[in-house]
Amino acid sequence: MPVPIASTLGMLGDNLRKRKSALPLRRRAVTGWTHGLDIPRGGETVLYTGQMWQMVPAIDAMSRQLAKYEGRSSARLFSVARSMNKVLNLTPFLARTSARERAAFDERLRNIAKLLKAAQVPFGYLYEDDLYAGGLAHDEGLDEAFRVQAQRVADALRRHGVRRVITVDPHTTNMLRSVYPTVVPGFDVQVKSYLEVLAERRLSATTKLGETVTFHDSCVYARYEGVLEEPRSLMKEGGITVLEPEMSGKLTFCCGGPLESLFPGKSAEIASRRVGQLSAVSKRVVTACPLCMANLKRVAPAGVTIEDVSDYLVKAYCPTPVPA
Repeated sequence: MPVPIASTLGMLGDNLRKRKSALPLRRRAVTGWTHGLDIPRGGETVLYTGQMWQMVPAIDAMSRQLAKYEGRSSARLFSVARSMNKVLNLTPFLARTSARERAAFDERLRNIAKLLKAAQVPFGYLYEDDLYAGGLAHDEGLDEAFRVQAQRVADALRRHGVRRVITVDPHTTNMLRSVYPTVVPGFDVQVKSYLEVLAERRLSATTKLGETVTFHDSCVYARYEGVLEEPRSLMKEGGITVLEPEMSGKLTFCCGGPLESLFPGKSAEIASRRVGQLSAVSKRVVTACPLCMANLKRVAPAGVTIEDVSDYLVKAYCPTPVPA
């Protein structure tokens, strides 16, 4: 039995309409990862996070919180929460995260920026105008709210004169590259994942890591956006041996998302099955998606590590220190 679907989706939709994000974050939480990196503001080419990496700790925390109510008669409680949320943003209460959790996800964004700098890719950042791209709303069927948000994002990009976007995760890539052109008239921004940009540069690793991992393909990257060989080729050049698990590439197996918001128990069951497939090949698992990483890490047993591909690539390609 899921948590009360109507009220849960209602809160996400209300947040998106009123606060421009399904799980509104403070400005500092969105842009704090840039501290000390000296990334210029704006430009024709920008790194666009769509707030995905920043938001996943809150999504993870909310999933844990909602799991307490799954299968219980709590519809009235959620109805009251939705009514309160229309006036007061309940995200800090329903999705409370620690500074340590947020810092760990921010570090992946810093990794990506350092990798692009090491590859001598010029890029800027929109800071407060790096708006939520709407992936969760789209996946959960909040179509009207999603269309409004997509137009907000498109307007912000147009206002800053952005022509090319470098994305940092599969969901934001999919939204901007494949979905926005179908819902935003005239949307013609060029969109590439940072993995695609780095692979095109044909970088030479500064350090050969000599490590062995197994790679979990994101469903969105693998099936919708065709980002399959880029992470593998970058890891191979970095001296990383990639072992393929049962069900990989376009036949990859789900991490359990985006069910975690409505069916946290079923999400954990799916994630556990996937962790079993991955850990049967290697105890060191690499992902390229913040949602996948969070869902798999939540159920991973002791001895199995779940890391992002940028954790490895930054060690292989970035001299220390990376020039700001």
